[in-house]
Amino acid sequence: MGSQGGWGQSKEFLDLIKSIGEARSKAEEDRIVLQEIETLKKRITEPDVPKRKMKEYIIRLVYVEMLGHDASFGYIHAVKMTHDDALLLKRTGYLAVTLFLNEDHDLIILIVNTIQKDLKSDNYLVVCAALNAVCKLINEETIPAVLPQVVELLGHQKESVRKKAIMALHRFYQKAPSLITHLVSNFRKRLCDDDPGVMGASLCPLFDLVTEDVSSYKDLVISFVSILKQVSERRLPKTYDYHHMPAPFIQIRLLKILALLGAGNKQASDNMHTVLGDMFRKCESTSNIGNAILYECICTVSSIYPNAKLLEAAADVTSRFLKSEIHNLKYMGIDALSRLIKINPDIAEEHQLAVIDCLEDPDDTLKRKTLDLLYKMTKSSNVEVIVDRMIDYMISINDTHYKTEIASRCVELAEQFAPSNQWFIQTINKVFEHAGDLVNVKVAHNLIRLIAEGFGEDDEGADNQLRSSAVDSYLRIIGEPKLPSVFLQVICWVLGEYATADGKYSASYIMGKLCDVAEAHSNDDTVKGYAVTAIMKICAFEIAAGRKVELLPECQALIDELSASHSTDLQQRAYELQALLGLDCHAVECIMPSDASCEDIEVDKNVSFLNSFVQQALEKGATPYIPESERTGSISVTTFRNQDQTEASSHSLRFEAYELPKPSLPTRAAPSLPLPSSDLVPVPESYQPYETPQPMQPQPITDSSSTELGLKLKLEGVQKKWGRPSYSSQSTPSTSQTMNPKTANGITHSEIKEAISYDSRKQQHEVSAEKQRLAASLFGASSSKSEKKTQGSKAMKSSPARVEKPQAPTSEKAPTPVQQPPPPDLLDLGDSTQSNAPPSSAVVDPFMQLEGLLGVPPQEVSLESNPGASASSQSVNLMALYEDTPGVGQLSSFAGSFVAGNPSVQSRSPRVGSSSVGSTAKKGPSPQDSLEKDAVARQVGVTPSGLNPNLFRDLLG
Repeated sequence: MGSQGGWGQSKEFLDLIKSIGEARSKAEEDRIVLQEIETLKKRITEPDVPKRKMKEYIIRLVYVEMLGHDASFGYIHAVKMTHDDALLLKRTGYLAVTLFLNEDHDLIILIVNTIQKDLKSDNYLVVCAALNAVCKLINEETIPAVLPQVVELLGHQKESVRKKAIMALHRFYQKAPSLITHLVSNFRKRLCDDDPGVMGASLCPLFDLVTEDVSSYKDLVISFVSILKQVSERRLPKTYDYHHMPAPFIQIRLLKILALLGAGNKQASDNMHTVLGDMFRKCESTSNIGNAILYECICTVSSIYPNAKLLEAAADVTSRFLKSEIHNLKYMGIDALSRLIKINPDIAEEHQLAVIDCLEDPDDTLKRKTLDLLYKMTKSSNVEVIVDRMIDYMISINDTHYKTEIASRCVELAEQFAPSNQWFIQTINKVFEHAGDLVNVKVAHNLIRLIAEGFGEDDEGADNQLRSSAVDSYLRIIGEPKLPSVFLQVICWVLGEYATADGKYSASYIMGKLCDVAEAHSNDDTVKGYAVTAIMKICAFEIAAGRKVELLPECQALIDELSASHSTDLQQRAYELQALLGLDCHAVECIMPSDASCEDIEVDKNVSFLNSFVQQALEKGATPYIPESERTGSISVTTFRNQDQTEASSHSLRFEAYELPKPSLPTRAAPSLPLPSSDLVPVPESYQPYETPQPMQPQPITDSSSTELGLKLKLEGVQKKWGRPSYSSQSTPSTSQTMNPKTANGITHSEIKEAISYDSRKQQHEVSAEKQRLAASLFGASSSKSEKKTQGSKAMKSSPARVEKPQAPTSEKAPTPVQQPPPPDLLDLGDSTQSNAPPSSAVVDPFMQLEGLLGVPPQEVSLESNPGASASSQSVNLMALYEDTPGVGQLSSFAGSFVAGNPSVQSRSPRVGSSSVGSTAKKGPSPQDSLEKDAVARQVGVTPSGLNPNLFRDLLG
């Protein structure tokens, strides 16, 4: 390599790079860099340093700065190098200053003039270097100095200059939108640029503009769709391909823009259906970038106005993601599924086993994404399983932020979908026990209110049973270490109110437990205060009942300790307890009545209870009270307020309150509309895009010229610039019209049949019984049955936070022929549906055997035996709202006919219904007796095979 080394650099520089790369520790690397800094400080200040050497020194300074050390002593030399006329030195100087400086640095002012001069250079490489520096270094104050030159460069003959000019203008818009609002029409113009790179660069600022104001860019929907169609059909040069995919990043950006423009707009969405269907059909899923485009297509389909065919294609791609062995694709599949279930919740039931696999995956990120999906799928029928899973995961992690989020989600789901108050109390206890002080204080208040008010009806027995179960649970966990302070306050309150109400526990036992709590948390005055108050309540209830109260030695020691406490609150509570012990039965009953926590407190604002005392004082010669409004000749607060205001405020007391701030009225500026240009033509009157109301956007200016501002791009010549002249024009028949009616977005019925048969084979041969039960708990139960269960349990009627969240509407399936009804999925263990077709005798079904064990033939499982089925048939059909969309009901009717005509699917038996168990007595052990024993064991907490009671209960109906 010689004395000069490689790449035209000195051997000393190459040795520096080599030594840094061979450093074995951070300390050794720092020693090398510090030695290099001392060397550069000497070399760079020498007089008459050759330019070639100075260029090397600047590059070595870049190494120093990138390794985390300070090279500010050489910043000025990098700024000087930007003034050099040599191209290599100038570009090196610009590279260095963009790394060294920021937009607020003091040296920025020294390069503004240089940038202005270089933007007018004849050498486009110099112009590109200056534009790179503009994007990084120009701040809001210096934008007007270079803005005219940047706008002028939008028409430069070199495509790289035009692209960088758009990027600089986009950067200006991000920093100061008000300065270039009148120039946004330039982004529309560059959308029709001859070079695809310039067009792709203009998509970034257009995406920001569409995000802020969708209605102003509805006219560009057809233009964006046309560009996306050209790109997906490989009309761009091969140089834009990435892993054999044509310009994938341009496609992704266009899909993001279309998702914004088609949200809630049926007319705009109809223009996108054809190109989205083609992309689902043609896009390859063998590479990561192809899967990224498919995922973005799913996001777009879930954002625009719903279409049945596109939703079916999106569900098929999601199924392929979930079946993949790659974790990244599974993650994308879970995220895509969470988007699709917002439109059609039934889609999740088709992938229940894949969701279970992701929930049990050791990958933490995949498990978290699956929990997010289950959180969105929660309803009354599966809330127990989902919340239990979330609590188990919350126990296993140490991330405080995510543990707080899971705790809040568990509380939210428990408040909205709790099947019973007992389950709600147990769930909140678990959350408090394992999340600690991360739980919101309002949760404790809601829990106390629920226990106090009970079911909110006149069923006193049920309320007492609820309170008794709460007392039992709190006495079991009161000795656990590290209980949060808020939870201990709830425990003390409940024990003080209801621990001795049913006579199950003695007063001395409860007071001993409360004394232990106060002793174990001696540093928490709030917990000690709650414990003393609870002891006082127990003593009051005992005295009111006519029983003698004998304080335990530890209770007396606690009262003596708190009587001398530094906390005045604890002192007062201790003295009140001592005073209470000396009162008679009647006085105690009046002071602290039993079960008075739910009574409304009436506040007497006139303090009329003091009238007798006031009358006695007046009779003894006291001066009567004179209202302030009737006072005369006396100094009042009003008189004092009107005194001389010039007196210094520091030498007098001021009694008036602070003046309330006056709200300032927000000014609404008229929006700046894009200017018309020569490349744009007015929209025909027949094209009137549907616009969704924008409540937060200012109303556009309406005048005589406003009708000319609806603009549309002319794309007649685009096909001649980018690709073959066979680009389809408006006269070409639509793809949707020439498509085979038996295909939906390129997916034939045979492909759907193969996918369904593959799924059925995999579920029949590879699914364990435990996963089937878990899937049944998460997906199987119908919403109607669970809603009736919730209504019958009367859970949480008294809590204001327990408002039932509206369920997402489900799409109603197409009616199937009477002679061959499609049998349901065996994995769906929910409500039974009516089935008249006898099961096939060739296939032995374990679920049919289970029905036989229960004593009910499969033929007798009808709609009458399942009251939840009639309610589920009345579920809201979301897709019925869009029946005017072409081809909405085709896939549903096709699916019904396919299942009805498929003998392999017909051979399945009906689901296990919720019919009554037969009572035929037989001698000796029978399977039915075993099931009854299992049910009894489940009630006492023992289940066969160690199964979850909730899962086993759902399995048996």
